[in-house]
Amino acid sequence: MPVDWARPGGARTEIDLARMPARDPVRSMGALVVNTGEGSTVQGVRQRPDTVSELARWFDVVLVEPRGIGDRGSPAMVRCSVPQPDPRRLQMAPGRAAWRAYARDNAAYDRSCRIAAGPAYAGLTSWQVAHDLDALRAALGERRLRYFGNGYGAVYGQAYLELFPRRVERMYLEGVPDHGEPGVGRRLIAHARAAERQLARFRDWCAAHLGCPLDDDAVSVLDGLLDGAPLPGPGRTLDDRRIAAAVFAGLVPRRWPELARALSAAEAGDPGPLAAMADEPPPVAPATVTRSMLCHDFMPAVPGYRRFLAMEERLRAVAPRVGWLSGRYEVGRCLGLSGRPAWPPRPVHLGKGPSVLVGIGRLDTVGPASASARLAARIPGATTLWHGDGHGAYLEQGAAKLRATCLRARVHAYLVNGRPPPPRTLCPAELTAGHGS
Repeated sequence: MPVDWARPGGARTEIDLARMPARDPVRSMGALVVNTGEGSTVQGVRQRPDTVSELARWFDVVLVEPRGIGDRGSPAMVRCSVPQPDPRRLQMAPGRAAWRAYARDNAAYDRSCRIAAGPAYAGLTSWQVAHDLDALRAALGERRLRYFGNGYGAVYGQAYLELFPRRVERMYLEGVPDHGEPGVGRRLIAHARAAERQLARFRDWCAAHLGCPLDDDAVSVLDGLLDGAPLPGPGRTLDDRRIAAAVFAGLVPRRWPELARALSAAEAGDPGPLAAMADEPPPVAPATVTRSMLCHDFMPAVPGYRRFLAMEERLRAVAPRVGWLSGRYEVGRCLGLSGRPAWPPRPVHLGKGPSVLVGIGRLDTVGPASASARLAARIPGATTLWHGDGHGAYLEQGAAKLRATCLRARVHAYLVNGRPPPPRTLCPAELTAGHGS
């Protein structure tokens, strides 16, 4: 592939692909191109093939990596020598010195990616990935693209819609992050409110499960702990910020039983489990260009420290318990990096022809429901499919071997037969229903 599709005769780069052939090649409907979001699609599907294997009933599933991301050991994978700093650092250390130190570390990470990628660094944008998808479509012999994109994979799909609307047959986009907001403030509010809604859903889940160790309303328990902070804990006290950070980390539905036990222990006088959730180390992962790609695409006007503190006060007003912490996480990803968006978001002008289905999760904190709905409204003719689960629900339901769910059945009916769900369809929360205590 050209590093820059605007100069196809220039430097070249490469991308990784993998194929999951249709179970019945004679009845295959052709290729369905899939990107599962941040990280390596090929590695992720190899580890959890059930996420997308059901699609091979009808299609040759072609897994595609974005530029700079690849299979383990592949030369297509750009390995940055400096790891990405964990944005949770900003959640735990509110001062100006910590803000500046984080910005320096994030800039060092990005510089190391620039060195590792060489000339290909300039091509780390969704605009270029969309052109790669079109070259793949042509190489597969498909007149129009069938595409499944989750999370950041949905961003690549959005870029393709903008550039090649008449070459789309069917496209399912789930958990679409809306980077089309002109300012960062509204985006941060959407993430903060999404986290606070997730807390309310955790409370409802706990109240409905007999095995939940919390005798009282979970939010009331949290309020009591926040009011009583700082709590004496192992090593150092557990202040209100660390309590909120622990709960924020535990809002992923699969961690709800753990969070319930930690809150129960803290209410009984043992804040140790809650402190462990606040202080747990970040997952060990290879230093890749994923953050550089995001910031190249949608470099927000990252606010300065003083301006951000004013924004954070607004976040505390709309999401006072834990949601306000999401602001530091979102801003932190691009803090310290410089540049302008290489693919400025703008309304998608499709006209008639392409068919797009947008999956929206009520518990999605990565692509908040309100933001995904606004983005879907900007795609003429797009159909929305709401569901009660969180980010990556289609993939997670497959990994959990939940085959006949409302969400998956409607996605399959759309991709296979072109039949979108009826307006205002809402699928239930299939994943959260299965989490026991």
